[in-house]
Amino acid sequence: MSNSKYTKGNQEKGLTPITSQWMHDIMDHPGLVNELFVKYGSPLNILNPTSFTQNCKKFKEVFERNNVKSGIFYARKANKAKAFVKQAFKDNIGVDTASERELLQSLQLGGDGDHLVLTSAIKTKKQIEIAIQNNVPIVLDNDDECILVNDLAEKNNKKAIVAFRISGFHVDGNKLYSRFGFDIDEIEEYLINKVGEDKAYSNLNVVGLHFHLDGYSTHQRSEALLQCILLIQNLKEHDFSLRFIDMGGGILINYLKHKDEWLDFDKRLKQSLKDEISPVTFNKNGLGYRFEDGKIKGERKTYPYFNEIHSDKFLNEVLQYQDQNRDSVAALLQKENIEICIEPGRSLVNQSGITMAKVVHRKKDAKGQCLIGLGMNMSQMMSSSADFMLDPFVMYADLDENKTENDAVDVYFTGAYCLERDVLLKRKVSLPKLPEIGDVVVFVNTAGYMMHFFETQAHLFELAPNLVYTEKSNSVELSNFHLDEDN
Repeated sequence: MSNSKYTKGNQEKGLTPITSQWMHDIMDHPGLVNELFVKYGSPLNILNPTSFTQNCKKFKEVFERNNVKSGIFYARKANKAKAFVKQAFKDNIGVDTASERELLQSLQLGGDGDHLVLTSAIKTKKQIEIAIQNNVPIVLDNDDECILVNDLAEKNNKKAIVAFRISGFHVDGNKLYSRFGFDIDEIEEYLINKVGEDKAYSNLNVVGLHFHLDGYSTHQRSEALLQCILLIQNLKEHDFSLRFIDMGGGILINYLKHKDEWLDFDKRLKQSLKDEISPVTFNKNGLGYRFEDGKIKGERKTYPYFNEIHSDKFLNEVLQYQDQNRDSVAALLQKENIEICIEPGRSLVNQSGITMAKVVHRKKDAKGQCLIGLGMNMSQMMSSSADFMLDPFVMYADLDENKTENDAVDVYFTGAYCLERDVLLKRKVSLPKLPEIGDVVVFVNTAGYMMHFFETQAHLFELAPNLVYTEKSNSVELSNFHLDEDN
């Protein structure tokens, strides 16, 4: 989409992002955007909780169609803004917390034992005590945690509500590895021998099982659920009454409009590494691929940005999977009266955020590459993915309709850290003309893991302000925006 105020980068051979109307409503108001920069500085994160609610509704509808008891817990780590926590409680879902501050803030914002869970990889005494005192379920990962939680529960004269994290599932002849959780092959004997009245861990009230699988396979998740259901059936014979299985997150979303663009970029990236075409990434970065011994080797280390099975479809596929008796996962959950819980992060904040930054300078490097310096740094739009694979938008103060092909330019966006690798997008971006100082670059759909997950304050830079956008009919003005409480 383009108009006299803004245009998408890479009009040809691009990776066109799915966008929401609210994003275009904001970009359609350059004067307002400039006011926001004057007031809050660059960069800006804009958050829209309305999209969060729409995503939540889709998951609820899947559970209803499958007629299963369910729980949704927003994975707070995906975005630190309090606005999404408040929206989760408004939408009557829970929040998955993974640190003391996440837990405390969520309690202060209205969370309770029925709408919170503690899943921290490292659990301190203080956060465990907070959880015990507030009846928040604690997901246990190892024997040392069991000892600590049991002792603190006894000290507080309470039973700790706990679930056990499981790993090592058997899928297609392979044992799935994870550094987290108890081995599925050992947990039954462990619970029977150690947990319960007159046993080593008598202060643990076990209410569920939990797992989180690396990767995005629906097949693996379904198989893990089947093994957890069987485990719960076996534990019933030993007086355990577990009410839920939490399958964690990792629910795929789809970022891109066109599958062919995704496949074409992958093809061109490999061609560029073999010098068959000009580079499509900064300094021929292979994003995980490498050209060696005349062959392309390795794997692309990016999120799979195009997905046909995603969000609600992904969840439905997990629930509809059938075991060898042709019983679906959903049917087995119904039969055993087991609640299925999920902890989506990225898929709940899908379409819920954009990141905007001002152009500060333009230059050419020693290779003749055009670098556009932005008022932000790489940590303010960074995830574990090798690159953010969405075409940005550029809001020009003057996008002259009389521009010619000679005005077109290929650029790379760079950040403020004194690091060679502070290149905000490793992909080359083709623009109709060179941006001017003060023009605005907009990165869309950044709420999930991009804004905050690796955010730092090196050089004593201020963190980006998080502005909550409230949609109003026929109105986009300064009053639509307010600072998130976390700022």
